Amino acid sequence: MPWPAAAAGLDATARLRHLAAGALRTGRPLAIWREPGREHPRLLVARSLEASYTGLPPALDDQAPAGFAFFPFRDSDHNPALFLPADVRFDAARPETVAVAPAARELVPGLTAWLGLPPLAELAWHHSALPVPHTATEAEYTTLVRTGVAAIADKSVVKVVSSRAARHPLPVGFDPLAAFAQLSEQYSRAFVSLVSAPGVGTWLGASPEVLAEVTADGQFHTMALAGTQPLVPGVPPQDAIWRQKEIEEQALVARYIVSCFKQLRLREYHETGPRTVAAGQLLHLRTDFEVDLKNVPFASSLGTDMLRLLHPTSAVGGMPKVPALAFLQAHEGYDRAYYSGFLGPVNVEAPGISRLFVNLRCLQVRATEAILYAGTGLTIDSDPAREWQETEMKMQTVAAVLPAIS
Repeated sequence: MPWPAAAAGLDATARLRHLAAGALRTGRPLAIWREPGREHPRLLVARSLEASYTGLPPALDDQAPAGFAFFPFRDSDHNPALFLPADVRFDAARPETVAVAPAARELVPGLTAWLGLPPLAELAWHHSALPVPHTATEAEYTTLVRTGVAAIADKSVVKVVSSRAARHPLPVGFDPLAAFAQLSEQYSRAFVSLVSAPGVGTWLGASPEVLAEVTADGQFHTMALAGTQPLVPGVPPQDAIWRQKEIEEQALVARYIVSCFKQLRLREYHETGPRTVAAGQLLHLRTDFEVDLKNVPFASSLGTDMLRLLHPTSAVGGMPKVPALAFLQAHEGYDRAYYSGFLGPVNVEAPGISRLFVNLRCLQVRATEAILYAGTGLTIDSDPAREWQETEMKMQTVAAVLPAIS
């Protein structure tokens, strides 16, 4: 549908804000994102939370419905796995029109009214009604790391990924949409996202890690991303020197992906890496995996089959998966909710294109504060002080767009 005359003079940014304001004013879920290397964001609005459904489509192919996946670390009644249907779509690269799905045609009169309203200085973002998660002190996190290392030493697990949350006060009128724009500008190679839904709350993030991608030319991609060190100004990433601890941590994640391929009896894949990549002010080790779906007899289901095996990946949970997740349930001391889950568009850009990312470098926006999240992969050589500092560095990715509070 075209924009009403009242909105004719608005630029793409103002139009996106108008659509977000209308969705929030009427209690609808929305997702805004900007993909790595792209200049313009996209927006999706679901006609209602009830119209969303849990779980992914049976196959990530061109027959799957268009929508936006927003999945938690652990699926639960409190943190449901959401797939928001693409009832209303807006691409800031083509701001002249708004696409409305046939199932949502009843939204058109109201949508026209939204777009004709004057811009709002403050939007009514959704906030979670759940209690604020426990935020570990450095002493508590040190105990968690030591307990994890002990579990590795006694061979209860091979690797475990510990994490924590932190609280940051927000001023009255904090604008998540402005923070989204700032993250997009600062982290051009990240998947930058802003998701807001009733009951779920509002989540902002800039993730460096692809979980599963299906491209228009029939290629499936995933990656093993692990190991962290700060980016040193003036030193090219390829000259970074890695400790044995980070090398082993990354190798475990890569081997886990290969084991998932083997479980599906998939032998034809291409592996590249590991290599050092920059993500904001941090460096990571990354290995890329690619499968040509044209050579796979079960191509239509590969994406969802791999997601079922990968999530939660060993890069966010540990391995073996079951004992590592049991360790976190017993010792981590808080609910990760949507941190280290996954999110991204399915068939929104075009049929057959899906891009799902691990929800890392993220925060949850509450009424008066932000909840930041970060984790570290533990091995037998982990040092608690280093692991705490690594979480501090990772939190700075999104904390950089939060106003300083004196």
